Amino acid sequence: MIFVILGTHELPFERLLTEVEKLKASGVIEEDIVVQNGHTPYESEHMTFRPFVSYEDMDRMFDDSDLIITHAGTGSVTTALKKGKRVIAVARLKEYGEHNDDHQLELVRVFEEQGYILSWDDTKELEDVIHQSEDFTPAPFKSGKAQLIGLLQNYIDDL
Repeated sequence: MIFVILGTHELPFERLLTEVEKLKASGVIEEDIVVQNGHTPYESEHMTFRPFVSYEDMDRMFDDSDLIITHAGTGSVTTALKKGKRVIAVARLKEYGEHNDDHQLELVRVFEEQGYILSWDDTKELEDVIHQSEDFTPAPFKSGKAQLIGLLQNYIDDL
């Protein structure tokens, strides 16, 4: 199964769904596709939509998927990485009315440079990135949470 995650941001993100739909309809994607679509209205004969789901259902869908194609939200990307999943991240962009700013571009850049994810944008074909993902082994994810907590604790202790 391919799990497509759009998150819960109030602005729609149809650009990604249009590309995934095209690949499923043409037979490039053969797997079942489940989409957590949030506030993005979209109709398809090829994908199953779940606008808002419980934590338990999200966790199960992460576990059941072979590939995660997600907006570049920190929670979605890091959850997939912690579960050892292959991830294709797509930044929601201001120019398309998908977000209020382009902060997701930075997350995509950093995570891709570190070998955690693959990314898709308008300069690439999603089909090519999906084929690339078949042989992609993500770098083991190392959260910076403990380091950040240590820095904050040291700072507070020094006050």
